[in-house]
Amino acid sequence: MLRKALLFVICAVIVVFAATTAAQSPAPIKLPAPKMDGGKPLMDVLKARQSAREFGDEKLSRQTLSNLLWAAWGVNRPDGRRTAPSASNKQEVDIYVTLPEGAYVYDAKAHALNPVVAGDLRGGTGTQPFPATAALNLVYVADMAKAGRPATDPQQQLNVGADVGFIAENAYLFCASEGLATVVRASVPKPELAKQLKLRADQQIVLAQSVGYPKK
Repeated sequence: MLRKALLFVICAVIVVFAATTAAQSPAPIKLPAPKMDGGKPLMDVLKARQSAREFGDEKLSRQTLSNLLWAAWGVNRPDGRRTAPSASNKQEVDIYVTLPEGAYVYDAKAHALNPVVAGDLRGGTGTQPFPATAALNLVYVADMAKAGRPATDPQQQLNVGADVGFIAENAYLFCASEGLATVVRASVPKPELAKQLKLRADQQIVLAQSVGYPKK
């Protein structure tokens, strides 16, 4: 009887642990193939590009999210190179995406969102109220283990800043083409957010960018 009771307790603990773990991680998202045609002419997009800090309630469709992430930092050539340049092609920048249901990291090769943690972290990506109202926030994280130089190296900091800037501008131009509102931000509570996103010590948050539909 004691052995059966012990076995029952162990099974119950395993079930509770599995349920808790599942609750802490949202399901992976396989994005639809990005649509690479259409959009507004480049000069019209440049004319329309602007920052906005007010957002409507409408969510982005999976297709729009797919197109946004591909435009920002997707693979656009058979050799794995991307829509934005990076110093020595280190591709050291990762995009973390905070949605209402959880936080994900963009896997450009698979064109998918891999789960990081469940829960709405949108408000935690900024020090102002409006990031919590955006459909999503992109958090640009530099993986210094991939960068090839010490994190304190001035040239490395310049390279990382430039690489994130290229990606963020791609996102800006996509938003201008699609009629979306966006703003890139340095106002990020980095230590707290890094802990929530389970970042390693050699991963550095650089900037964040709020994206959504304009407030009507």
